[in-house]
Amino acid sequence: MSDALDLNRSSSEPDETTRPLPVGSAGERSSGWWGCFTLITTEGALFGYLIFSYLYLASQSQQHWPPEGLPKLGLGGANTIILLSSSVFVWFCERCVRRRRLRLGVASMAVGIVLGCIFMGIQLREWHNHPYGLTSHLYGSLYFTITGFHMAHVLVGIVVLTLLLIWTALGYFDDKRCAALSIGGLYWHFVDVVWLFIFSTLYLTPYLFREWS
Repeated sequence: MSDALDLNRSSSEPDETTRPLPVGSAGERSSGWWGCFTLITTEGALFGYLIFSYLYLASQSQQHWPPEGLPKLGLGGANTIILLSSSVFVWFCERCVRRRRLRLGVASMAVGIVLGCIFMGIQLREWHNHPYGLTSHLYGSLYFTITGFHMAHVLVGIVVLTLLLIWTALGYFDDKRCAALSIGGLYWHFVDVVWLFIFSTLYLTPYLFREWS
């Protein structure tokens, strides 16, 4: 009799081999998190090299820096606020998922993605409005190299956030299993922090160089 009950119980329980694989791992510090941390450390070093090159060459230049006149802070400042705001919405999405408020989390992530796209649009417009290009002079080469490298990271980040948005909408994450959101958010916050250094370097330091020259 007991054998029959055990057989019925085992047949009613779901088979572990037939369950769908979860998206993301549980825990605060998964292997993916450490992999992303290693990636952004390496990328941060690359941005550091670019910024150092800019500052060194600017200090050695015998001409006015930038040659085309001081940069306008309007679009760059607005873009900075937009990108930082997107980071807040991405962070809020993860917070909502941890509290099982998935709809609000989806909406928050969508706003973060839209703000990231607006940032790219403004950056492209600013590129188009500049009277110089990549090969015009040293400043132009450094400006377009640094901002272009950052733009590539923003594009990758938007793709990652879009995937996370889809997975969140499908209910793949919950309060215990949302490591992928943490990893994607970590990358996006890195992109935002890097932009602060880029904005300070490309938009603010030319004013200091003019004061010292």
